[in-house]
Amino acid sequence: MATTMVKENNSGPAQLLGPESAFERTLYPYVTGTSVVALKYKDGILMAADMAASYGSTLRYKSVERMKSIGKHSLLGASGEISDFQEILRYLDELILYDNMWDDGNSLGPKEVHSYLTRVMYNRRNKFNPLWNSLVLGGVKNGQKYLGMVSMIGVNFEDNHVATGFGNHLARPILRDEWHENLSFEDGVKLLEKCMRVLLYRDRLLWFELNSIDSVNGPLV
Repeated sequence: MATTMVKENNSGPAQLLGPESAFERTLYPYVTGTSVVALKYKDGILMAADMAASYGSTLRYKSVERMKSIGKHSLLGASGEISDFQEILRYLDELILYDNMWDDGNSLGPKEVHSYLTRVMYNRRNKFNPLWNSLVLGGVKNGQKYLGMVSMIGVNFEDNHVATGFGNHLARPILRDEWHENLSFEDGVKLLEKCMRVLLYRDRLLWFELNSIDSVNGPLV
């Protein structure tokens, strides 16, 4: 049964607080990460992001992982507020745990995880309490590659290559020019390195990590 609390406020009358009032998350981003860039290659998905978390224009943390494996088939990357990304990972841990409890020989693929994330982000947006992130979700299941993204307000799409933040303006033009369907792993790595080099000129950050997922090895994080 939901309960309500009364909050005394010197500046006005008492306010009624709903059950979710004590659990508000980020209403303004403080510690943030920059762009995530990902693409499909011949055998799977490649994803890259720098490892910095900034407090405004100040480099606050130098070794923050913004890419995580989700279950057996998916790889998630996030830009935006770091604490909200940690909250999303908690949601996904619960989702994967619930899925594993069925023990039916099946597991959630990247398409299902991406669909779940779009619902979560859109739901929080409708409550005017958004999770301040742009998410990139890629994976391989049954030989089928999947790559999509979702914004902080639930806007989502699937594509052969995606980028968040300034990567949309600086990296996507490079990807549109040089990406092709039969891109090898080595060429995909070189292409992502080129994109990250361009983003380096804007973000001034020297450290980045590159992860991949394919149908043989699964997520390599």
